[in-house]
Amino acid sequence: MSSKQDRRTFVSMLAAMAAIGPGIRMTGEEADVSIGAGLDPASPPDGQGAPPDLDAVTLEQAERLAGISFTPGEREQILRTIAEQRAMIARRLELGPLPNELPPAEVFRAQLPGVPLERATGTGEPSSDLPDPGPCPDDDLELAYAPVWRLGQWLKRGSITSLRLTKLSIRRLKEADPRLRCVVSLTEERALAQARQADRELRSGRWRGPLHGVPWGAKDIIDVAGTATTWGAGPFRERMSDGTAEVVRRLDESGAVLVAKLSVGALAYGDIWYGGTCRNPFDPEQGSSGSSAGSAAATAAGLVPFALGSETLGSIVSPCDRCGATGLRPTFGRVARNGVMALCWSMDKIGPITRSVLDSALVLEAINGASPGDPCSVDEPFYFDAGQNARGLRVGYDPSWFAEGNRALRVLREAGTELVPIELPQIETAPLMVPLFAESAAAFEELTRSGRDDELEWQADAAWPNTFRQSWFIPAIELLQASRVRRQVMRTMESFMNERFDAIIAPPFTDLLVVTNSTGHPTLVLRSGFSEQDRPESITLVGRLFDEGTLCRLGDALERGLAVSERRPEGFA
Repeated sequence: MSSKQDRRTFVSMLAAMAAIGPGIRMTGEEADVSIGAGLDPASPPDGQGAPPDLDAVTLEQAERLAGISFTPGEREQILRTIAEQRAMIARRLELGPLPNELPPAEVFRAQLPGVPLERATGTGEPSSDLPDPGPCPDDDLELAYAPVWRLGQWLKRGSITSLRLTKLSIRRLKEADPRLRCVVSLTEERALAQARQADRELRSGRWRGPLHGVPWGAKDIIDVAGTATTWGAGPFRERMSDGTAEVVRRLDESGAVLVAKLSVGALAYGDIWYGGTCRNPFDPEQGSSGSSAGSAAATAAGLVPFALGSETLGSIVSPCDRCGATGLRPTFGRVARNGVMALCWSMDKIGPITRSVLDSALVLEAINGASPGDPCSVDEPFYFDAGQNARGLRVGYDPSWFAEGNRALRVLREAGTELVPIELPQIETAPLMVPLFAESAAAFEELTRSGRDDELEWQADAAWPNTFRQSWFIPAIELLQASRVRRQVMRTMESFMNERFDAIIAPPFTDLLVVTNSTGHPTLVLRSGFSEQDRPESITLVGRLFDEGTLCRLGDALERGLAVSERRPEGFA
């Protein structure tokens, strides 16, 4: 989830929602209410008498928060039977804390049943037909900022070694981290071993693909066996990974070299973690936004050629916008998430953060695909060819989003696309936030119950501790109703996206951010220019389900036409 100020207001939208539930341990001046107080869970109530800690006044107060009203007689009846419900909850608690990696039985699918996928791009392999990389430079700075698609070809030709690139990346991470606070831990020993292996394989003629020997960094919610994966949160700073995430395993198979675990806003929200605030390399006085904070900052500063980030509600889009990086948030379910911290099982997505659109395509190609460990993941092909152009594609845009003569729109016209004026369907986004709040509170139930949520670094009203607490008062009925509303929105967007255009171009922060994170539609974010304060600005492209190739075709045309992607942040160049 992102820390962008204009989205923090969503966190407080549902503060009035409440329902009767189990007691939660609260700290400070709040009451300490025990679970199932006055109830012996081993002895189910016989329906006679109310629990001693509940009365009609308590119910009436809960009704006000839940937005419903009962009669005095109905309250009396509830009080005679509510202990049975509390006993069910108490028995579940006796089972002990549930591990974060255990998903719910319910499985979310972005593709609606019986609705075929419609892709505007249905052919092409990302790693084929790559452009000529030109001669390999010897200068370290030029190598540090070289795109992945060039580095991979230079490594294949033997023009450079993985060991040199890996040592360069580790050195730059060490030098820049005091200013950026983007590194949680270096995986130096593992990286050097991987680099030496990559060099041996490349010398012998074994080439695993365009990422073979290329260094990269992982958002520190991604498990790597034998390393710390801290989730950016003080209560988990000593947490060690027992296993390795599926995305890391796939990048290992591709020959990529993991050099660092990169900072993440605590529990995947914002840019504040237990090591400080991750900074924007274009303006180190400013936070990098989040929660893929370190991934965007380190990539934009030329510390790693690429990184992995994650998004639930803006956590790829927002830091890439702030830091001027390129990010590809895939369709929900395209990339398996097992071994990655769960925040919201029905919304979390893993995607690449790079400095070019083609690089994002190459990384997505490597991590694409389902895994038995992630029941929401699916196998869908990813079609894209670097030789394809954007000519003939139809791009929807809302004229109210753009000033007259907008450069990005002009570039798309010049690239041969058809710009189609659109008006977004009227969608109420508030109900779409309910699953995020409820699932995230469930994912970190034990943190709230234990009171260790007080140890999180960010304690503002919009921060996770308060959000988790208030989410205990979301009625289960409201969660289900919100899910039904979500299904309506999915149908609306399915019809709308397949109507008259192949993709939508939009500023980063419109209602589409909430809507498409809920429906699972993919988004590409890339640099579009610089503000008067000399900070990066960006544009986003939203595509049809599992049609990331079309986004990459359009993004490549924008990247070439806008010609702002190669500018480097001062102090790191």
